[in-house]
Amino acid sequence: MSEKVTPYKNSPLSKKEQVATMFNTISGNYDNLNRVISFGIDIKWRKKVLDLVAKSKPEKILDIATGTGDLAILMAQTKAQKIVGLDISEGMLAIGIQKIAEKKLSDRIEMILGDSENMPFEDNYFDAITVAFGVRNFENLEKGLGEILRVLKPGGTFVILETSVPEKTPYKQGYRFYSQNILPLIGKLFSKDTTAYGYLSESSAVFPYGERLNNILKETGFIEVKNMPQTFGVATIYSASKK
Repeated sequence: MSEKVTPYKNSPLSKKEQVATMFNTISGNYDNLNRVISFGIDIKWRKKVLDLVAKSKPEKILDIATGTGDLAILMAQTKAQKIVGLDISEGMLAIGIQKIAEKKLSDRIEMILGDSENMPFEDNYFDAITVAFGVRNFENLEKGLGEILRVLKPGGTFVILETSVPEKTPYKQGYRFYSQNILPLIGKLFSKDTTAYGYLSESSAVFPYGERLNNILKETGFIEVKNMPQTFGVATIYSASKK
């Protein structure tokens, strides 16, 4: 089980409600800030997720914690006829819907306001499911992963892209300095929500990664679980399937 970190430490709201509030607040700057914070490397990571998903030739894809829809839009490069983006933030979804319309993809991509731990889909419905930088925001990680397992078809593809912590010197020290000092500073300079990027940094530091997350996925019931560290280990791609 991952350590519980919330955006607003003294708030009476649940983590789920706090995360929705936080992303609603920063939604207008989110895409640009993402590019700045990751030096644009996150685009390369998402393309690797696309490659993994495309191999299975899915007809129905679900992108959880879709945000402004970057990964859902990328999934349109597959031959999938139905792509669903799910998120708890209305602000992020509103921007995503606009981006999808501009790319003339509204007939293939549907954006839905919803909770990843209680999804409005039938069992065994999606051929492929993706989550990019979202699983660490789940209120209950194991419950969220269990829901994903429920709606994934047997033999389907599940891919996670998530932050992780480099383990080798000097990358480990460099990452710690950047995440603790530079990342919150960038967030304060460009975002109305001064605590948001402090939370994103802190949640990354405590979230289980590598073999620990592999084991949680296996305990949930996923099979063929493997992890692929990216860019010195600052992010990791996980792939899994269902019996």
